[in-house]
Amino acid sequence: MTVPFAFLQSSLPHVGQPIIVGTGIAYFAVIIVISAWSARRTRSARDFFVAGHGIGLIALTVASVSTSVSGFAFIGGPGLMYTAGLGAMYIVLSASVTNVMGAWVLAKRIRLLGEARGLITVPDAIGARYRSPAAQGLAAIAMLVGIVGYMATNALAMGVVINAIFGVGIGWGIWLGMGVTLAYSAAGGILAGIYNDVFQGSLMAAASVLVFLFVLKAGGGLGNMSNAILATDPEFLGPWGKMTPMAALSLFFVFGMGSLGQPQGVHKYYMLRDPLQLKWYPLLKTLGLILVLLLYFGVGVGVKAFVTNGTMSPLSAPDQATPSLLLSVTPLVLAALVFSGIAAATMSAANSFINIGAAVVMHDLPVAMGKRVKNELKWGRAVTCLIAVAAALIAQNSGAMVAFLGIFGWGLFASTLVPSLAVGLNWEGATRAGAIASIGVGLITTLALETASYAKMFTLPSGVTASAIAMVLSFLVFFLVSFITRHDAAKQIDADVKLIMEL
Repeated sequence: MTVPFAFLQSSLPHVGQPIIVGTGIAYFAVIIVISAWSARRTRSARDFFVAGHGIGLIALTVASVSTSVSGFAFIGGPGLMYTAGLGAMYIVLSASVTNVMGAWVLAKRIRLLGEARGLITVPDAIGARYRSPAAQGLAAIAMLVGIVGYMATNALAMGVVINAIFGVGIGWGIWLGMGVTLAYSAAGGILAGIYNDVFQGSLMAAASVLVFLFVLKAGGGLGNMSNAILATDPEFLGPWGKMTPMAALSLFFVFGMGSLGQPQGVHKYYMLRDPLQLKWYPLLKTLGLILVLLLYFGVGVGVKAFVTNGTMSPLSAPDQATPSLLLSVTPLVLAALVFSGIAAATMSAANSFINIGAAVVMHDLPVAMGKRVKNELKWGRAVTCLIAVAAALIAQNSGAMVAFLGIFGWGLFASTLVPSLAVGLNWEGATRAGAIASIGVGLITTLALETASYAKMFTLPSGVTASAIAMVLSFLVFFLVSFITRHDAAKQIDADVKLIMEL
């Protein structure tokens, strides 16, 4: 599953001009102001990790959209569209399905469990569902391994984008971006992340719409651009693009089902002020994603058309699609907003993982061992600093290695958490043994397949991904072991948990 992280393999062109640098500085200044305000409202571990259960639906939705798209939607995604054609849309077409499933089968139960039990983490929910510190601890270990990869990926992405804006070098860009992220993560916790996400997500939605309109204007409409592409490369606009049907459908499956196990999204369900508002969540998030992903689609198709008709020179690398088009088609102010927004998007994703990782270390692992950490807020901030520094150090490695870690992290979350969490909270027949077995199998299979594939020890058949194989195996083990141990299923659900599952 390499395509989502392909843009980490190379640097972006230096686009630093006074207006772009000035916009970037102003963007960071707003982030600092929001973070300082959030820090004053963060007084407890619950404030730090789940924003005190006090976030409204609109803010939560915008923040969720912002975290979901991250930097890939604006750099890697358009480059993938330019290369693979409409087949690249199968990554994002699954979003509407995931949003509905997330709200209907997961979000309400997560939020009510949080209210009833005082839970603050994803492994907390697994531990409560199966009445098992062992399942909670194993889920926490799997998440921590995945978080290391994701954090390094986002740190490198920040370095790439900040270097493109300020020209400071990727190494300094990594530390500058991580320093700003760490400042608001340690001070304001997840609350600072939520409101910074709202700020940058709103601007990115507006910028995405404007970029799409400028592309349409420059290309004479979708009809003209489509005709230009069809004349030389009709396969690009085919139902699978330049992918095989198996590859496109595999992307849909992995991103559709796998998204239900991504902790940066699931964790946000704890924060909602009123769970009754969740009925509007699928519609609002899908609309938000449509707006933000107009850039993903518009830039990919637009650059392909402009290169085909000679308006733009061929790209030296697919990752150059967005910066090249912005600097040639849109006003410089709009380009400045998009580049600053990309940097902020990677920061928001990093902030989510920093806080989730700190919660795993300071809350879930001690709980799994039958202990509690005193003053979780103080130690949570300290662990936040350690995780951020560790991620920045790992990101100094080659882009290929860090990209591999990100791929591994995404697949690991999907294979270890989706069966035990998303299915387990909706099926009373799921057992403790089934959950532990599926988490273990997901962890081992993802690690083995992704590592072997990265080391080129074998090549998966065309269209088959390691993440898909690991997820399918995890599901099969979950159902099989739960069936074998089904005689204990009813005894392993507490009355309050069962009531929430029945709502």
